[in-house]
Amino acid sequence: MFETVEFPLWFVWIAGLLAFAGLMDRILMPSVRWYLRRRLNRAIERLNDHLQLRIQPFKLTRRRVMIDRLLHDPKVMEALTAHAETEGMPREVVAERAAVYAREIVPSFSAFAYFGFAIRLSRFLSEALYRVRLGFVDEKALAAVDPDATVVFVMNHRSNMDYVLVTYLAAQHSALSYAVGEWARVWPLQQLIRSLGAYFIRRKSRDILYRRILARYVQMATEGGVTQAIFPEGGLSLDGRPRQARLGLLSYILDGFDPKGLRDVVFVPVGLNYDRVLEDRVLTRVDPDGERHFEFRVRVFLGFVWRQLWLRLTRRFYRHGYACVSFGRPVSLKQFIAANDQSADGGFAEGLGASLMQQVELVIPVLPVPLVATALLDEGAPLSMLKLKARCHHLLQGFHAKGAYVHLPHEDEDYAVEVGLRILTSRHMVTESGGVYAVNADDRALVQYYANSIAHLRGEENSDNAT
Repeated sequence: MFETVEFPLWFVWIAGLLAFAGLMDRILMPSVRWYLRRRLNRAIERLNDHLQLRIQPFKLTRRRVMIDRLLHDPKVMEALTAHAETEGMPREVVAERAAVYAREIVPSFSAFAYFGFAIRLSRFLSEALYRVRLGFVDEKALAAVDPDATVVFVMNHRSNMDYVLVTYLAAQHSALSYAVGEWARVWPLQQLIRSLGAYFIRRKSRDILYRRILARYVQMATEGGVTQAIFPEGGLSLDGRPRQARLGLLSYILDGFDPKGLRDVVFVPVGLNYDRVLEDRVLTRVDPDGERHFEFRVRVFLGFVWRQLWLRLTRRFYRHGYACVSFGRPVSLKQFIAANDQSADGGFAEGLGASLMQQVELVIPVLPVPLVATALLDEGAPLSMLKLKARCHHLLQGFHAKGAYVHLPHEDEDYAVEVGLRILTSRHMVTESGGVYAVNADDRALVQYYANSIAHLRGEENSDNAT
């Protein structure tokens, strides 16, 4: 019993390290975690004091806990059981598939990553690529939104820069939670996007179980007061025109909404427009099969970044014109339901989606490139600079009469026309010969793409939401 036992020195070192690690885990680490958590909570409290829409506790819940809550939610458990019976599958197999879906959907929001990194990066990228402008904003209406309401920003989808641009401009209001398509599920974007509070969705999935889990997560986030941003069109516009609303996420929100509950849902229409959409040639290109395809490719993205850096290094870089965002008047879901004398179910979602998209269309800004593109296509023949400016002036009078928001650089119509024309000619979409400008036949569809972004503003529409 008291005999001497010899151990190799390396064994003693390993045993000592394991003992030290156990001591740290049991005694020191809980104190360190408590200290860091307290500092984080204080930082979030100070941050909430400066935000119009506070970061709700739901958004700060640990991802592992949120996944467990989602999987053990009564509605999800009910859907899981029904799916197992319908498909004739063991419940354990269905539960494993549900866990995969939950881990795919639930984000892991980091306040440090969002406000310490994402906001700075979005500001840098936005201002590096565009002259960013804030269009129409009804400050009084936005300030009057109930702080306890769940705010949902409803936007038209022009470019993948939409995420970056709106994150930057909405930084003073709150942290946004986006629904992001499968295109972004690539390394390292997937990890970064998830840490910013975004959740991934399979837009084309027909799996009923997946849809039920996604719907329940959206409803839980809405009930928890999480500020969200959605694109009702469901994808990027391929022809430049705003599209009809798809009712997926909207129907999920409506299905879980109680008109008599304490928390309201407030939709804020957001209109975006650009003098140049970075993906425009990809979006407007028609493949031999007659269809348009768009997917995120790391090589293409890195190639674009390298070209922009090279242009900057050689001092030949010019920003891609203006990017503008307008915020319309908020729409209370409770008031909308009361005004339409319907409950939040059935075909009501279609009416709500159409109404919200109409409000979004009304606040889409008119920018120099779409303006000049419209003037050139309307005339259908080459124009001199004088005739082009006269045509743009006539168009601007019509836009102002309709109440559309028009961004005129330096409040100068002539300069706005020159800016738009310079961008179009530098990209060879418009050619100049003897002082006369004409649309390049090879790029006519691309010019039409930009004109389409404001074509709806020329119709007989009620534009009370803009000035």
